Amino acid sequence: MRIFVTGASGWIGSALVPELLAAGHQVTGLARSDASAAALGAAGVDVVRGTLDDLDVLRHAADGADGVIHLAFKHDTAFAGDYPGAVAADRRAVDAFGDALAHSDRPFVLASGLAGVAPGPVLTEATPPASGDSPLAHRSATARAALELADRGVRASVLRLATTCHGDGDPGLLAALISTARATGVSGYLGDGSQRWPAAHRVDVARLFHLAVERAPAGAVLHGVAEEGVPIRAIAETIGRHLDLPVTSVAPVASDAAAEHFSWLSPFLGLDSPASSALTRELLGWQPTHPGLLEQLDQGHYFRAPADAA
Repeated sequence: MRIFVTGASGWIGSALVPELLAAGHQVTGLARSDASAAALGAAGVDVVRGTLDDLDVLRHAADGADGVIHLAFKHDTAFAGDYPGAVAADRRAVDAFGDALAHSDRPFVLASGLAGVAPGPVLTEATPPASGDSPLAHRSATARAALELADRGVRASVLRLATTCHGDGDPGLLAALISTARATGVSGYLGDGSQRWPAAHRVDVARLFHLAVERAPAGAVLHGVAEEGVPIRAIAETIGRHLDLPVTSVAPVASDAAAEHFSWLSPFLGLDSPASSALTRELLGWQPTHPGLLEQLDQGHYFRAPADAA
């Protein structure tokens, strides 16, 4: 298959590309910068220059592909305070892919998230997206729109990513949590720390995207979850041990003090969102094999000083 991948040079994409190439697929990747284009070219990827705002570029690339995996999201826009703008751009991109793939039975796999799923004891693939007017609900509406492409003859599926997709070089939530601990001198958690994060290694997640583009049926909802829920307190304790810092509750959940201590991380640390991937494993035969979150932390690479990581 010739597979067009957005976000091909990103955290998940850079693990997915070699997975697809090793399976004999041809990969075309969207690159918005010279650095991304060079990295993709060196990896054996055919490069398409553009951004998520270049809808004609997206349609043309999808027209020439046997399937599309959409990983990219305008995180820089979201983190700069315009989350609605990032969500709107993502929705336009999904609509453009839908137009290009309509009535072809070609696969379209959308990366989504568990944070936008309606809360419950344990989230499953059958748990519906959140509704309402929150930013997360708006992104969930994009996932619903992607699944509705099945009615237009697209083999569309949505892969909900775990709260943290970890691994060596991870620039995400765990790295930010460790940075906060270093800056504040305490490895903290909110409330009693019993909130749980579903987790998965990024290489296992890349494998799941590979399986999805090959075999997921139209309308499938998949969970990229290897561990159902790792308690935040256990994460804080592991970080504290490695950094030789005290471990303690620093604020109640969803309080001003929590936002002051953890900044933008606060809402994520307040989430208790355990999730199952049992249906995904049964449907696609996916079996995660890489280290769990705490084991990953204990390997030590998250705690390298910048000079060590250079």
